[in-house]
Amino acid sequence: MAAPVTIRIQDADFDIAAEIDALSHGRSEIGAVVSFTGLCRGRDEGREVAALTLEHYPGMAEAEIRRHVDTALARWPLSAVTVIHRVGRLVPGERIVLVVTASAHRQAAFAAAEFLMDYLKAHAPFWKREERADGSAWVEAQQHDDAAAARWEKQ
Repeated sequence: MAAPVTIRIQDADFDIAAEIDALSHGRSEIGAVVSFTGLCRGRDEGREVAALTLEHYPGMAEAEIRRHVDTALARWPLSAVTVIHRVGRLVPGERIVLVVTASAHRQAAFAAAEFLMDYLKAHAPFWKREERADGSAWVEAQQHDDAAAARWEKQ
């Protein structure tokens, strides 16, 4: 049986506990569930951030995320995967992204979650604009995010 996969891009917030329950309820083969939740920060590189606006290309973003989820499914023995990414205007403290991976054992769940987050942070087709007191600016790619994603190519 193929592992169930949920991928959603949405404006609305998500309920972490409900998403984990939906992924794992009644699944006795699952021994580990790992989740990562990314939040909108109020400071970036020492500057106050009033809000972050995320945009995406509908259809393409979901397909690209699915491609990387498929890579994770091929690399690790996963039982299920959920990826939810928000778009729109978010203020500090709001949830941006949720990655949930499930497996029989924790090592696979941890590795797959980290792999997917490194991809999402460095290469997922989202555009981010920060609002600050001195105006707004598009967020450029960060070298440390690219390096984190590149390390998976060597493994």
